[in-house]
Amino acid sequence: MAAPKIITVGSVNLDLVASAEHLPAPGETVTGASFAQYPGGKGANQTLAARRLGAEVSMIGRVGDDPYADEALALLKADGVDLSGVITDEQAATGVALIGVDARGENQIIVASGANGEVGSGDVTGAGPADAVLCQLEVPVPAVMEAGKIETPLFAINLAPALPVPAALLERADLLIVNEIEADFYGALIHRGDGMVALTLGRQGSVLYRAGKEVARMNVFTVPVIDTTGAGDTFCGALVVALAEGMDEGKALRFASAAAALAVTKPGAQPSIPDRKEVEAFLADLP
Repeated sequence: MAAPKIITVGSVNLDLVASAEHLPAPGETVTGASFAQYPGGKGANQTLAARRLGAEVSMIGRVGDDPYADEALALLKADGVDLSGVITDEQAATGVALIGVDARGENQIIVASGANGEVGSGDVTGAGPADAVLCQLEVPVPAVMEAGKIETPLFAINLAPALPVPAALLERADLLIVNEIEADFYGALIHRGDGMVALTLGRQGSVLYRAGKEVARMNVFTVPVIDTTGAGDTFCGALVVALAEGMDEGKALRFASAAAALAVTKPGAQPSIPDRKEVEAFLADLP
């Protein structure tokens, strides 16, 4: 089967990561941390996940005209993502995420959006067609609305971070992906359309709904947790690839859950994203 063609519209960041024994409480300074930097951003992470898991992927987004841009795009370039739709913005800086990670792999994240906040509908106009389109909300909503006009059988939105969007956008989506916090924010609105909703529940696994009715459920896989940063993005990219390939709902959810599980076993959002062979080997070894 030919690799599905996927267009992503989303953010590109450089992640600046401090790993410490515990995360700071308000007003607390935590010392003794180690530091690393990795390419990141929800859009870029999901793009790389889709690419590593077997899709041909084109990305639309923006970076600044600064040294951070090359570092932020390095792994996307190395893995062969089509970056012709990523614009260099001379007026805004490349997005940066400040990430704290504790000894259990839990994280806190502050994002300075930079050029991601300048992605506009004009950047998206004329894209497509594609087997799937995947967006997030780390770029302005008008760009996501424009992405909904791309000719595709699978228009997917990861509603993160949670923020108000037109009801028409939610109804247009064939797939909405949310965690518990985002699901609480949107409430019944996410089930108004006839499409699918994937709900991730952290250590309680994930559930897939269609037209408001549960169609698949997965328990979490037991793996050693090093860093949870990027696991949700890996899940998003994997689920879209699986559905674009025609997997049924249960198999698609299982595939995405396995990819996300592998992503928490290594540090860094993008370096931890597994490839297709790793996921298939992991699933083959399960009872």
